[in-house]
Amino acid sequence: MSKPSEISTESPRPRLVLIAGPTASGKSALALALAERANGIIINADASQVYADLAVLSARPSAQEMARAPHRLFGTRDGAKPCSAADWAADAKAEIAAAHAAGQLPILVGGTGLYIRTLLDGIAPVPEIDPAVRATVRAMPVAEAYAALTREDAPAAARLAPADSARIMRALEVIRSTARSILDWREDKTGGIGDAVDLHPLILLPPRDWLRARCDARFEAMLKQGAVEEVEALLARNLSPDLPVMRAIGVPEIAGWLRGELTREAMIAQAQAATRQYAKRQYTWFSRQPPPTWPRSNDAIDNNFPSSYVIKLFSSSLT
Repeated sequence: MSKPSEISTESPRPRLVLIAGPTASGKSALALALAERANGIIINADASQVYADLAVLSARPSAQEMARAPHRLFGTRDGAKPCSAADWAADAKAEIAAAHAAGQLPILVGGTGLYIRTLLDGIAPVPEIDPAVRATVRAMPVAEAYAALTREDAPAAARLAPADSARIMRALEVIRSTARSILDWREDKTGGIGDAVDLHPLILLPPRDWLRARCDARFEAMLKQGAVEEVEALLARNLSPDLPVMRAIGVPEIAGWLRGELTREAMIAQAQAATRQYAKRQYTWFSRQPPPTWPRSNDAIDNNFPSSYVIKLFSSSLT
């Protein structure tokens, strides 16, 4: 992932703020406070918040919050059409360029590491996968696919957990379709904007106990805010269960309750556990993957933090 430039208001490159971290860590509140103080435009970098169908379960900013500052790429995609990292990066580049052209500060906010990495570092130019190869690979049990990948592309297999089905199958279909390791393709990434912007990143890594409590409370609040009705509307569309929008945290659990497969208590417990597990994975990713020079904040951020806190963290972006 690209390193941030030296923070300087005299940089010839246009500024880009990035606020990233696990779900429920306070990213949206911080981004909104900064946008109000720095003539900013908030640009979504969360894979679930791009879908129009997931206003509640993705914790999308409310209409009142969106009225306080411009927001982009929130709820812009129909759930029937998956949004890839490359799709999102193309949209984000356009919004960042538009913000710069308007003399405003683009503020990326989200927790999808793949989106952020694709935007800053670019994407590997892997050719289209042979449909027959893809169908064969995707039909394999994960254990069989991992064994095949170990034989055919041992370096790629060594970097993956044996149960990481999505990445295992992607690596296997790439080696079979292109005769080249996915690791080699990644060496030729193109299209990243990391070197073209004056990046001001901040990673939020609040206390884990505080974050877990926030995750639990958030899902309880979602149920009161219309999460059940949101899932009922999704189910009425008869979308494929393999679509990202149907696998978003809360959707399978609420759907199971609506079908009578779970009690309400079990549904809540499972959704809360899934949220905590997701936050834990994000926490680990953002602890290890971004460059160590990127600033980290271990503070617990809520909607009541003082203006002085925003000024302290983003003084160079406010000038």
